Amino acid sequence: MGQIEVQECEIEGIKLISPQVFGDKRGYFMETYRYDQFKEAGIDVEFVQDNQSASTKGVLRGLHFQIEHPQDKLVRVIKGEVFDVAVDLRKGSKTYGKWFGAVLSEENKKQLFVPKNFAHGFLVLSDYAEFCYKCSDFYRPGDEGGIMYNDPAIGVEWPITEGMELIMSDRDKKWGYLGDIT
Repeated sequence: MGQIEVQECEIEGIKLISPQVFGDKRGYFMETYRYDQFKEAGIDVEFVQDNQSASTKGVLRGLHFQIEHPQDKLVRVIKGEVFDVAVDLRKGSKTYGKWFGAVLSEENKKQLFVPKNFAHGFLVLSDYAEFCYKCSDFYRPGDEGGIMYNDPAIGVEWPITEGMELIMSDRDKKWGYLGDIT
């Protein structure tokens, strides 16, 4: 398989991607996305929007999803380190409500493919992080839904260290729970 290694995860559809990195004394080079290789790996998606965010340690964004216009996402960290989480919201799925998490960092250069109909979020572990992601549909502000990050029905094991202050938006503090999704 070309210049990426794709690891299937416990939840069908989620894929952890490791690009091949070419490095020498000048630095490094890698392809972060190449349609033909991703298609061969089972990710046949047309991405239409790129986003980037910057956050400080303890920022928790999510768990977000689009309701009527779900998005596939390809996420990666270009500076710092985050714990990235995807939660299966596909009705009828044998893994509905289950989560997968992975550390993404500028050091490991891993990417996570999050399919449509998953909630997504991340916690910043480093002092500062820059997070980039591609989306298969455009963001529509009125179409966003969310689930509380600490929903006991999901049970995400966030790596919140002693003394870490969580920083969340007011909206992220008010989301409902998995059982509230109709």
